[in-house]
Amino acid sequence: MNAQRVVAVLNGPNLNLLGEREPEIYGHETLADVEARCRHEAARHGLAVDFRQTNHEGDFIDWIHELRHSAAGFVVNAAGWTHTSIAIHDALAAVAGPVVEVHISDVHAREDFRHHSYVTPVAALVIVGHGVTGYEEAVAEIAARVGAEG
Repeated sequence: MNAQRVVAVLNGPNLNLLGEREPEIYGHETLADVEARCRHEAARHGLAVDFRQTNHEGDFIDWIHELRHSAAGFVVNAAGWTHTSIAIHDALAAVAGPVVEVHISDVHAREDFRHHSYVTPVAALVIVGHGVTGYEEAVAEIAARVGAEG
């Protein structure tokens, strides 16, 4: 499959604990379940997925740099870095394709410190509070914006 037909799905800190950590907020599905949902949605549009998670901000930024020209678009859940990282904002500002920011919970209905996002200014769309289905919505949005099949 052509590299331009890949959606990068990048996940930040603590998302490896999805399904275990605060299930009353984040639900019971695991990150592997989210990955399967993304792959299924992408396949419906003739796209592939490069799905990654890290607890290390430098790795996250390196992945953005690595994929900035080759990915058709980015689905980004920067998790806690959303509210703290100008460096991630700057890296995402350099990507060629659309960026869709995703948050499983409604960050605007939570603690005040979660209300500000450094990702939002470089995102084409922000999806919050839709649970893990927000990832599928984000992949579909990337597909629509890049003119994918399906």
